[in-house]
Amino acid sequence: MTAEQVVTDAAPDGAPDVDPDKASIDASRAPLLDHLVELRRRLLWSFGALLIGFIICFNFAREIFAFLVQPLLAEGQGTLVYTQLFEAFFVELKVALFAAVFISFPVFATQIWRFVAPGLYRNERRALLPFLLATPVLFIAGAAAAYYGAIPIALRFLLGFQGNVGGVEQEALPGVGNYLDFVMHFVLAFGIAFLLPILLMLLERAGIVTLAQLRASRRYMIVAAFVIAAIFTPPDVISQLLLAIPLILLYEAALVAIALSSRKGASGKTASAAAEEAAP
Repeated sequence: MTAEQVVTDAAPDGAPDVDPDKASIDASRAPLLDHLVELRRRLLWSFGALLIGFIICFNFAREIFAFLVQPLLAEGQGTLVYTQLFEAFFVELKVALFAAVFISFPVFATQIWRFVAPGLYRNERRALLPFLLATPVLFIAGAAAAYYGAIPIALRFLLGFQGNVGGVEQEALPGVGNYLDFVMHFVLAFGIAFLLPILLMLLERAGIVTLAQLRASRRYMIVAAFVIAAIFTPPDVISQLLLAIPLILLYEAALVAIALSSRKGASGKTASAAAEEAAP
């Protein structure tokens, strides 16, 4: 039975109309136990997808790692070492899990959406769905920016310390585990950083912050950007700048997007109000 049928059957003649969205939410209400069962089912689907992705990626862990080491090879560093017997094996496990999270994310996002959507009004679903669809796109864009832009620059700087220093030959011998952690930190940091515009727009849509408050907080955002970069990147200035500067630019891009969407929404409301006044 649809929400419209529930409204039609429940409301007698002459009774005030009931909002279909509210009726849809009322129809989807269930006891707490039913919600917990539904949540468990969604989590099982999500972790099942992650497990299948991990099994598949583990069979291609060396090929995936070979892709991740290309920036290192491009800088002329052709040797990676491991000093513990089990280190190379655990690196393959981490590579497989890292790749599995990427390929199973659409399943996670879909299950979250199916669990949350029945409790949202129609306008809330329409407002939230574009942000949900944009999340993996922006995360992949951030990961690509890290892999093709930030990581090569950071490696070029860090490997530049090789050579003769005071008569002693200094040579870089990075370990497989250390290099993987280096790449993962960059990819995850940039991927999450590129989600900043979505987070700010959602906070503004929810009424938690306003555009004026975000504009007034620019100086604090600059400080926060460098603090975040110091936490999630190697302890050198170049790596920190490579993350802090995009964070600041993304913050400004979010302000522009919020301003444009607010202006569009205001013009839409004005046109709607004018149409209602013109109606007989």
